[in-house]
This record gives sequence, C-alpha cells and structure tokens, in this order.
Amino acid sequence: MGRRSERLSKQGMLASDLAGEGDVIQVVSRAFDVLRCFEGHEARLGNLEISNRCGLPRSTVSRLTHTLTRMGQLVYLPRDQKYRIGPSAVAMSTSMMRGLQLRNLIRQRLQDVAEQLPGTVGFVIPDRFHLVYLEFARAANALGLHESTGSRIAMASTAAGHAYTAALDADVGDALLAEMEREIPAGAKVLRPRLEANRRFLQEHGYVVACGLWSPHINGLAVPIWSPQYQTFVVVTIGLLSAMYDEKRLHKEVAPRMLDLGFAVGSMLEGADGDVFSNRLDRKPLPVTTQNNKIIKAEDTHDLEAGTRRPRPARSVRARDGRR
Repeated sequence: MGRRSERLSKQGMLASDLAGEGDVIQVVSRAFDVLRCFEGHEARLGNLEISNRCGLPRSTVSRLTHTLTRMGQLVYLPRDQKYRIGPSAVAMSTSMMRGLQLRNLIRQRLQDVAEQLPGTVGFVIPDRFHLVYLEFARAANALGLHESTGSRIAMASTAAGHAYTAALDADVGDALLAEMEREIPAGAKVLRPRLEANRRFLQEHGYVVACGLWSPHINGLAVPIWSPQYQTFVVVTIGLLSAMYDEKRLHKEVAPRMLDLGFAVGSMLEGADGDVFSNRLDRKPLPVTTQNNKIIKAEDTHDLEAGTRRPRPARSVRARDGRR
C-alpha cells in the first residue's frame, strides 16, 4: 500500500504541475495578445479598447495591463487613462533590430521588384493568425497597398496568408485552421474552402494568388520560403491594383518575378547562418542567385516544433512529385 500511495501521490503532483504549466502558458499567451493590440508606437489604448480588440474580459485585461506596466512593457497615461508601449518593449524590439545587413539586402531585392511592378512588395513572417511585415518596398508611383514595417495582415484574407497555410504540412495546416475556427471563425470560413486548391496549385507552380479577398480592388500573389532560422515558412508577397493586374496578368507577368525573388531571398536566408536580426553577417558573403523560373524542390516534410526534424534550406516549395 505504501508504494501505491507514493505512486498516486507522485501522479497527483505531476498532474498539478502540468495544470500549473498550462495556466502559465495561458497567462503568457494572453499577455502577448494584449501587447499585439498596440500596433503603432504611438498607439494609446484603454482597458475597454484592449478588451474589445483581443476578446478578453475587461477584468482580465485590467490585471494584465497592471502587470505589464510594472514590468515596463506598458506605460500608463493618467490624463488619458490609457496605456501605450513602454520602454522595456521598445528596448527589446530595438535590440532585435541590430545588425541589419541581411534585412538591407532583402529590402534591396524587394525594391528591385517594386521598380518593375507598381505595387507593394513585402517580406512577412507568421504571428498566430496574422503575418507581420519585416521589410517592404514600393516604387515612387506605386498604387494600392501601403503597408509598412511592423504592419500585421490577416492570414485568412491575404495572398501571403493563403501561401503560408498551403505550404504547411497538411496536419499542421489543418490544426492551425481548427484553432482559427475556434477563435476567429469568420477568418476560417474564408480560408477553408480554398486551402486544398491552394495546396495543389502551390505544389505545381510554387506560388499562390488571392484576388479580391482583402479588398475588391487588390489582387495579391505570394511565394512561401522555408526558413531554417525560424523552422517555419516566411513569405514574399505583392499586392497590386486589380484594375491593372487581373488574375491572368498575375500569372503571366508577376509570378516569374516573384518566383525569382523567392529564390533569391531563400538563398540569403540559407546563407545567413543566423536569424534575420543577427549581427554576425559580416563573416562571409551572402549567396544571391537568380533562377529563371525554375524552383528547387524542397526536402522532407514540415513540423512546427524545432528539433523534431532535420533542417532544410530556405527555398520555394514547388515539387512536381508532390514533396514539399
């Protein structure tokens, strides 16, 4: 009986620890949800506005903003009775922005495409149900989208989001969609009917198009790229006025340039030997190659958890034999 009691006691402690860990994860996740509400450096939000934006009870938001203020992640403005991003959050983001050689090279590549096509060209990374612009470029006479570094766009209603979800392994993409259906069902309703077709098209052609989803006046095209730094896919994308670039013109004129861009950016990421924010890039030159519309086949399958798979190069995902 003594051993059985001891075993049951240990099992009870383990269950308690797991429950406690789950609570911590939930609190941290909610804290990040609050911080995501402050999209601009000058944004000022009250607890009610934050509650409406992230869908959390106002009492929960109040506790989180109080804690984040004590940590320096937020600053309380008594006169406005609102919060804004605090010095700790700014310092953390600033430290991540050191050593911008790689990002400068990526921006130059984006600008090369933007000089040829009158739209907004971007390099984005995933953030839950959104993607965030790390870099962007546009010609002086560009029309249509006007995103900037740090702008967040919805996965469900953009070419970049559709390309990202289509590039994921089916089980990973389906799990993401199921989570989206629980939290933002309207977005999942837009994405689900197009997911399988996007996967097939991506396997065959290496890119995804989305016409009129974000706006009836905007058509988009996006190329997903495997990132060994983040162990997930990043995306290069472009938005153009639909009146100037219909779907046929996207395939004929825009796709070749974006595929070349995707290959060039993928080569940079593969050669960086560090993350996009690293300041160690002066150790060796970055390989920047173009590839006349031929897409390198990717290897293996994708898993979101680092360490469960062997790394593969950052490349476009087209593979005629169905491998990604």
